[in-house]
Amino acid sequence: VALFSNFQRQRIGTTRDDSVKQSSVGIYGENATQWLEKFRTVAGLRYDWYNFDVNSSLAVNSGKTSDGIVSPKLNLIFGPWAQTEFFVNWGQGFHSNDARGTVIRVDPATGLPADRVTPLVKSRGQEVGIRTQIIPGLQSSLTFWELKLDSELLFIGDAGTTEASRPSKREGIEWTNHYVHESGWLVDAQLSASRARFADSDPAGSHIPGSVNRVASLGVTYDPGAHWFGGVQFRYFGPRPLIEDNSVRSRSTGLWYLRGGYRFDKTWTVRLDVFNLFNRKQSDVDYYYPSCIRSDGPGCSAAGGVDDIHFHPVESRSARVSVTARF
Repeated sequence: VALFSNFQRQRIGTTRDDSVKQSSVGIYGENATQWLEKFRTVAGLRYDWYNFDVNSSLAVNSGKTSDGIVSPKLNLIFGPWAQTEFFVNWGQGFHSNDARGTVIRVDPATGLPADRVTPLVKSRGQEVGIRTQIIPGLQSSLTFWELKLDSELLFIGDAGTTEASRPSKREGIEWTNHYVHESGWLVDAQLSASRARFADSDPAGSHIPGSVNRVASLGVTYDPGAHWFGGVQFRYFGPRPLIEDNSVRSRSTGLWYLRGGYRFDKTWTVRLDVFNLFNRKQSDVDYYYPSCIRSDGPGCSAAGGVDDIHFHPVESRSARVSVTARF
């Protein structure tokens, strides 16, 4: 995992170059109990252990560390009534921080002392919802949820790493649908809207850079179980704030995918996948931080760079042919 300085696409320097080994073990147990005809619970307990081993080009930033965390979970399910049930879920989880940040001592870009991050960061979530199959062939669920994290991850472009940021609270709604018709048609549709904010107070603002607040996908597949099959899918990601005060936002991203195939028999299948079907020029991810390009002028570096949007483009239209044999 490395960050290099480049000029006209030629490497001219190294900010950092790290070899990272990360291993983990998880143990999980659960108990499902049917208390009443229309009420059951599922209680779970999970333990995760992570080990980080970093060998850095800066010897002072090399090291090993490990951490463990316990995550309890509880689900309450009521029903079914008319093929419909209600649920209330609560649980704790975690996210792991950048392995390099768990052993860091100095900032590789500035040489100044740097604070280490907690390897595993606790999260707490809860949701209430309904799922139903009252319409023949359709499985549908509607969920209202909330998630709190002890700290967010913030990407630092100049150092090529992430650092622990402020605590956060996210809340939203999700609507999921899966329809199967006996003729071979399948339709999947998902909609999600959320609100993400930092939980503490800071003059910089409360928006979480890079948090997506609207997501949607629609897929239609035809697969009657005969020789030919195919489908199309659309995925949409809404605009995202790129800075805490929400004054700079990314554009939305919407991509189409196509799949078609032919089964020769029970053993052999050939399939064609086309990604980014309409060859859209969009971003996979966007960041906002200072940098310098030629048009910024010779004084840009001395001034600390110019704030601008940096992006990773989506892959251009591509196709993949695969042949599968099942025995």
